[in-house]
Amino acid sequence: MLRRIRILLAVVCLLLITGLFLDFTGTLHSWFGWLPKLQFWPAVLALNVGVVLFLLLLTLLCGRIYCSVICPLGVMQDVISHLSGLRKKKKFRFSYSPARNVLRYGVLVFFVAATLAGLGSLAALLAPYSAFGRIVHSLLAPLYGWGNNLLAGWAEAQGSYVFARHEVWLRSIPTLVVAIITLVLLFILAWRSGRSYCNTICPVGTLLGFFSRFSLLRPVIDVSKCNGCTLCSRQCKASCIDPVHHRIDYSRCVTCMDCLGACKHGAISYRFRTKAAATEEYDSVACDVKLATSPADASRRLFLTGAGLALGAVAVEARRKKVDGGLAKVIEKQQPVRRTPIVPPGSEGVRHFYQHCVACQLCVSVCPNHVLRPSTDWTRLMQPESSYERGYCRPECTKCSEVCPTGSIRLLTRAEKSSEQIGHAVWIKQNCLPVTDGVSCGNCARHCPVGAITMVPMDPENEQSPRIPVVDENRCIGCGACEHLCPVRPFSAIYVEGHEQHHTI
Repeated sequence: MLRRIRILLAVVCLLLITGLFLDFTGTLHSWFGWLPKLQFWPAVLALNVGVVLFLLLLTLLCGRIYCSVICPLGVMQDVISHLSGLRKKKKFRFSYSPARNVLRYGVLVFFVAATLAGLGSLAALLAPYSAFGRIVHSLLAPLYGWGNNLLAGWAEAQGSYVFARHEVWLRSIPTLVVAIITLVLLFILAWRSGRSYCNTICPVGTLLGFFSRFSLLRPVIDVSKCNGCTLCSRQCKASCIDPVHHRIDYSRCVTCMDCLGACKHGAISYRFRTKAAATEEYDSVACDVKLATSPADASRRLFLTGAGLALGAVAVEARRKKVDGGLAKVIEKQQPVRRTPIVPPGSEGVRHFYQHCVACQLCVSVCPNHVLRPSTDWTRLMQPESSYERGYCRPECTKCSEVCPTGSIRLLTRAEKSSEQIGHAVWIKQNCLPVTDGVSCGNCARHCPVGAITMVPMDPENEQSPRIPVVDENRCIGCGACEHLCPVRPFSAIYVEGHEQHHTI
């Protein structure tokens, strides 16, 4: 019964979180937008003390329930492992293996060091929620979008417009490559050995594994009932049950309850730990109860130091229409070179944003104006930035701030959004139509939502001369309407330069 309840909750969490990355209508976010905020590492970066304490207390009480129910990457590995079992037609495919603590704690220390050094994109390579978000956004979302468009096309042919078309395009090749590599590695590990990623590489799993060693509720082996059949060990996808010594490495146990169903004699039960069991705590490095001389002592001290610092400091682009009215070829806009990247309103500034962002791509997924995309710069790889070739950041839109689970984008009201200055417009004289062709334009001034652009005569002494734009940097909020709607191709005659620190005008 416990196993079935765990599987049901895990499947629900997996489907809902996946749906949040796929739903471009925003319907699911109004109901289940809190689920990403329940992920452990985003909660740490957001300094969400309540969530962090809840997950730690849950681990101390029940073990690594987070890894088997709440973490979408962990549940995804369970699905892959289950499919592997069906394919191989083997019910018992696993075996006990000693913990690789040096690797586990080494990865955790590297992860913490990268986070503290401000290398958020490097740490995001290992964060489980971030890895899952990239996989869904880069690989599954395009398929979902194409399927939606096919359905919309069929409905239109029947005279119905109940389905809206959704533009599908390739936002970042490096992010797509990272997502593919991550999925392949996870698939191989889960297909062959279950939860080896969670118990060897995942820094969140290592951190929670330390607290799981002291959990009150846990699977316990009754030696008097055990006949040594090893079925529990061969069913354990965490490879943490030592059938020879009748011990369980609770730092690696993900509380999946599979072993309870595998035992035919009722020798394993999920119950409160006993004092006798506590005195025989399993040492996963030396396979011995003499922890004082264990070679894992140094790595554990390093792990505790790193954990303290962490908690304290904290595929293919769809074809687009290429002609205008079936006659003239349309040249697509290209992204200008910006000295300072543009980060979303609510992120306070470049430094704060990149220190807290886990590159999960949730804000990129929900951006209705196609402004946000993963960065291709190696210093901030996969972390979102704004660019205005396909749309501009509408002052009334606050979607990204509503879904961010880490606090890298704080929640904004519409009034706050429309008055936050994330950059300023810069006019490029040699690209502007009144200068190059001597014709009137004024597109940038007409569409500026804050009235920061004024058209003045190019020749101050001749009122009849073509008018050119003048930007009031004190009023400009950097929304990019002028850059996006400028008719000049491929590079606009006006573009937005980002600000290191955001301001309120």
